[in-house]
Amino acid sequence: MSEPVLRLEGVTRSYLQGGVRLDVLRHASLDIGDGEIVALLGPSGAGKSTLLHVAGLLERPDSGEVSIKGRASSRLSDTERTEIRRRDLGFVYQFHHLLPEFSALENVVLPQMIAGVPRPEAVRRAMALLEMLGLEARATHRPAELSGGEQQRIAIARAVANRPAVLLADEPTGNLDHKTAETVFREIVHLVREAGLAALVATHNLELAGRMDRTLSLQDGNLVPA
Repeated sequence: MSEPVLRLEGVTRSYLQGGVRLDVLRHASLDIGDGEIVALLGPSGAGKSTLLHVAGLLERPDSGEVSIKGRASSRLSDTERTEIRRRDLGFVYQFHHLLPEFSALENVVLPQMIAGVPRPEAVRRAMALLEMLGLEARATHRPAELSGGEQQRIAIARAVANRPAVLLADEPTGNLDHKTAETVFREIVHLVREAGLAALVATHNLELAGRMDRTLSLQDGNLVPA
């Protein structure tokens, strides 16, 4: 069996809130392989976003290990962790966070250029993704001229533009109506399968969660099969 693309081993994370220690993650562990999409369930406040932040190297755990493509991150410098985020991790949030002054195409081009991709190559990659998502006709439109579903699909294209190994999505359909959420979910699954990503998707949508490869639930800081 090949090594997991994303691995969490005994991850703990706590915060002080009003002088009281709040244990959000307690020895949470998971493995996700390439081309696998895993649903993450749990009530609001259970720690799903914290888990995604730790998995995405945005926060350091208090203990435990996060490995991306077999590389442990606990002893890496902030610069090294930033480089892994830029190269190997893609993020999608409930709100698209597109840059309003740039077109759909430019929003997908910019992260590639930041990563050092020459502009002509970045434009070709961005247009290919927009075509894959059926949005090529909207390439020159700014976010304010797009529907909510279109904006979120642009955000997905942006997340995978640099060909990451891992896609982390935090309630990516939570701000959409049922029909649009279905479209966005299909596009996420298609891109995960097409690119062979390891995907962890936090969601409240039990119907969509049931259609992923596995479903995990965050309960009292522990990850358990749902």
